[in-house]
Amino acid sequence: MARRKRQSMAGGGGAEDDVNLTPMLDVVFILLIFFIVTSTFAQEETIGLEPPPPPSPDQQDQPQVPAILIYIDESNLITVNGRVTDIGSVRANIERVRAENPESQVVIQAHPKSRNGVIVLIRDAAYNAGYTTGVNLVLSQTE
Repeated sequence: MARRKRQSMAGGGGAEDDVNLTPMLDVVFILLIFFIVTSTFAQEETIGLEPPPPPSPDQQDQPQVPAILIYIDESNLITVNGRVTDIGSVRANIERVRAENPESQVVIQAHPKSRNGVIVLIRDAAYNAGYTTGVNLVLSQTE
């Protein structure tokens, strides 16, 4: 009797100890398929950027429209027409220049290492200042 206990404890019990894992794998795959099918895929928000149309011959003879140049360097320092400013006063600067020249356009020139969030905040400030069109984005080629 002592031998039987030792054999069963030592793992020598035979075929009765095997566990069939096939049903468990079936359940796991069914759950995996269920979660893949029922999951919703997140839509990434994008900024719609369209290149400007090429100028017609009539437009090439016209004088250039003045621009409000907003530059963002690699450390996210913002300058508006050469003046260093912070993100909170960008809209006020744009409104001031627009009051002086209503036909001006906004040109946002960003360094490749600048944060995208800063670019979006400046673009939103231009939209809030009344620019629905004429907001241009230029990425610097130098690093």
